[in-house]
Amino acid sequence: MAPTKPVEFHYAARSDVGLVRQNNQDSGYAGANLLVLADGMGGPAGGDIASSVAIAHLVPLDTDSHPAETLLPSLRDALMDAHEELSERSEQDPELAGLGTTCIALMRSGNKLAMVHIGDSRAYLLRGDTLTQVTTDHSFVQYLVDSGQITPEEAEHHPQRNVVMRILGDSQADVTPDETMREAVVGDRWLLCSDGLSGVVSSDTIAEILTDVRDPGECAEELIRLALLAGGPDNVTCVVADIVPAGTIPPSAPQIVGAAAKDRLAPTRGGGGAAARAAALASPTKELPVDDEAEAEADAPRRPRFAWLLPVISLMLAIGVVIAGWLGWQWSQSQYYVMGKDGSVVIFQGIPQSVGSWNLSHAVEITDVKLDQLAAVDQQRLQEPVTRSSRGEVDAYVAILRSNARERALQQAREAQQAQQSEQNSDQQNQSQPTPTPEATQEGGN
Repeated sequence: MAPTKPVEFHYAARSDVGLVRQNNQDSGYAGANLLVLADGMGGPAGGDIASSVAIAHLVPLDTDSHPAETLLPSLRDALMDAHEELSERSEQDPELAGLGTTCIALMRSGNKLAMVHIGDSRAYLLRGDTLTQVTTDHSFVQYLVDSGQITPEEAEHHPQRNVVMRILGDSQADVTPDETMREAVVGDRWLLCSDGLSGVVSSDTIAEILTDVRDPGECAEELIRLALLAGGPDNVTCVVADIVPAGTIPPSAPQIVGAAAKDRLAPTRGGGGAAARAAALASPTKELPVDDEAEAEADAPRRPRFAWLLPVISLMLAIGVVIAGWLGWQWSQSQYYVMGKDGSVVIFQGIPQSVGSWNLSHAVEITDVKLDQLAAVDQQRLQEPVTRSSRGEVDAYVAILRSNARERALQQAREAQQAQQSEQNSDQQNQSQPTPTPEATQEGGN
């Protein structure tokens, strides 16, 4: 049997906030050996954190040093670590209750592919002209379909189609992922996507785009464009990867998109699309016919009536503005937020806004928590203000960060100690082996 030729991923990842959501809770990653997609949930305060945590635990696996037999255990361990961290975060911070995320990860070693999947995000495989949905949704409607209570067609419009049965994070549900091993076949095209795509774009249309648009990046962009044209009711994220012979495509840098990316606050691509224009047309402004006499009357000069009221009204308005401004200032100073600044976690009083040159916040404490002591996901989170409604809530959040930093430091210390102990054991083993003497060498030769 001829040896199997080596292969690699030719990949792209793209994401869009959609036309309805205020923030992007999806995260995607595409690298030389790993593809990941996560769809976070848990409200505005948590979904983006959840998907970012999943990405943070999986990305370190993107190396070429994993034997095929270790792929699934490595992926499984990373998922469980992410699940434990999300559960701990939701326990420590009441505002993160319900924190969770779906996750699909596809990892390559040589010509072997390992996949883990939990939730209702999907993986599709295009082989030739045939598109196959590789994953099975862990959703309530899929359970109804599997048990014969509804048809797949009815599931597409079921009112509970967004109810997910398995997630990573703050949930009492089963967190056992689906696991599969496959061959990496040259010519195959893989798609990982959130339900922001699969929920509004038909599988036939997805198959057509995957077949017709050859470049993975352009293909992902076109899929997102179609989702936005369909209304973009949810965040939409696509990871597209082709299996190609090794060395045929110039290497490219890994791509991170969505909540885990630096540009996670980017506006939607669909701002000028048909769906956005349709929203604008929902309240049209009509021109009414104008009577000539009425128009002439409107143009004629008029004498001011009750002119004496104008100064009184102006004064009352001025007083009202002053009172409103004072009340607004008082309210703003009852608010607090946390943000990274100059390498430290800093507590601010007020709101992260300004009126002209007048800042509505000021720093009240530079904490002892350093940014480099925190996990990457926490550092990223603190690039933007983390708001709380009282000083007590801010202090509680900082306490969580401090605890996370200490635990991380202890873990790093344990790992360093283990590495040192391992090195010492290796040195002792080498020293215990006798070094042959010249005499012994000579005798052995006689």
